[in-house]
Amino acid sequence: MFPIGDDNSDIVITPFINYAFIAINVLVFVFLQGLGGNDAFTYAFSLVPQEVTTGTDLVGPQTITVGDQSATLNHQNTPLPVYFNFLSSMFMHGDFMHLFGNMLFLWIFGDNIENLLGHFRFIIFYLICGIAAALAQVIMGPDSIIPMLGASGAISGILGGYLVLFPKRKVRALLLRMYTTVPAWMALGFWIGYQLVLGYFSNPEGGGVAYAAHIGGFIAGVVLIKLFAIGKSPRVMERA
Repeated sequence: MFPIGDDNSDIVITPFINYAFIAINVLVFVFLQGLGGNDAFTYAFSLVPQEVTTGTDLVGPQTITVGDQSATLNHQNTPLPVYFNFLSSMFMHGDFMHLFGNMLFLWIFGDNIENLLGHFRFIIFYLICGIAAALAQVIMGPDSIIPMLGASGAISGILGGYLVLFPKRKVRALLLRMYTTVPAWMALGFWIGYQLVLGYFSNPEGGGVAYAAHIGGFIAGVVLIKLFAIGKSPRVMERA
């Protein structure tokens, strides 16, 4: 099931923070990451769990072994404290499809959350969910030297918040090559269920998709959204 749109009929503000987040992600990928070809920048500003747990910046070739497979990662010097990469890694992506998928989900679901929370609360909610997601991945693989990057964790928090606030909101989706409309609880429930299943069988130190970050960000969104929505209109929150 692949969401492609939702009901925006109740949006009363211009979600320019959501647009700004999308623009920043695109600009970083195009100009700073060189469309994914600038490895020096990507390795310098992505988040490495072992750097976080030790407080030490890894520089130079690093060998990783998973099973009978090995690879060499050429880590670059991080000009700022390694903890800054909690923030910088949130706006970086591995390739065009990684960027496209994340920005599509942010475009669909982010504007509804910003409309409810307001611009400033939306910024804080997004960043906290992204940091929580990264911490979840670090906890699951504290010795990993594989760089982590992408907006997926923060966007997972958006999805968790959306599920809590708008469980009955109609979401347009592609299902087995067919166009359909389903309630948000079904679309997002399918998504998080998929993350849980694949995350269970994945090795957090073996690279690939950071499922722990997706799950951690989603849980953060579910837990925090009502706190951030204090004082906001129940009528909007309960809209089906």
